[in-house]
Amino acid sequence: MLDQLQRRFEMTEESRTAPKGSVDWRAYATRHLSRAQFLSVPCRFPDLRADSDLRSAIRFALNKQLQSLSTQRSAGLFVLRLIDLCQTLADRVQDVPPRQPGPRQFDQWLRGPLRTPEFRVGLEAVQWTVEDRGLAGLSDLQGLPWSLPMDAFFEAWTETILSDVARKIGGVVRSGRERRTLTALHWEPSFLGSQKYLLPDLVLERRDTTVIVDAKYKEHWEEMQERRWGAQEEELRERHRSDLLQVLAYANVATTPRIVVCLAYPCRRATWDSLRARNRLVHRASLSAGERRIDLLLTALPMGVAISEVSEEFARHLI
Repeated sequence: MLDQLQRRFEMTEESRTAPKGSVDWRAYATRHLSRAQFLSVPCRFPDLRADSDLRSAIRFALNKQLQSLSTQRSAGLFVLRLIDLCQTLADRVQDVPPRQPGPRQFDQWLRGPLRTPEFRVGLEAVQWTVEDRGLAGLSDLQGLPWSLPMDAFFEAWTETILSDVARKIGGVVRSGRERRTLTALHWEPSFLGSQKYLLPDLVLERRDTTVIVDAKYKEHWEEMQERRWGAQEEELRERHRSDLLQVLAYANVATTPRIVVCLAYPCRRATWDSLRARNRLVHRASLSAGERRIDLLLTALPMGVAISEVSEEFARHLI
């Protein structure tokens, strides 16, 4: 954005005390003379100028980012690199004072002529910084805004994949993150209850099928590929049993004829490629519950593969 703000000749319209360029004599005679504004001459002329107001807004945003980053110096080398980059950019606008722009100024800049995509993205970055929306709206006191527990990240990644699956096979996705999958448990008497509700991570609903996915950021999947079940440590097997019982309990909240409950574990790209080549991306079991059929799936979801590639494989096992 700064590279595009070099000084250039721009056609400017303003009232001056003396004629310059072309004069709008009609406006001068009808609007200015009638008000005794004899030294206010409406002119249009090319002028070499830089947008000092915009550069002041950029400096304001850079200063704010620099102050925020400076509180996180101990977070790692990448923060120091960001601070250095921010300071380098700030040095390019040090000739103007920092000034916080208002909403009206942003509208004027966006309506200006010859605004490139780079300009619009840069202006959006300034606006988000001014409005404290630049990095998810989190404050400095909460650490680096992009810090995220890996289990929460894997759950969000799984939600992204399942949403893409829904676009391929149809259906509506509800997420536990938004509390849209919550089912309350009613205890009698209520004060003796322990667990108050069931909250699956993700639910994909189609006309005759409900898919319930629980994302587990654990080592289960890769370890189970390397050794037989009987050779696993008892603690690992017990945790896996708990995961199975949990996801099977979620099946009770669905009412469709077919129910699919799925435990999704992370894996490396090489492991996922190997499993796909051997047609072992999904391990499947099934059981009947009255007139309903419940399919249990164990699957691996890599985080270093294109979303469409992963969702295509996942969708193939759900149809």
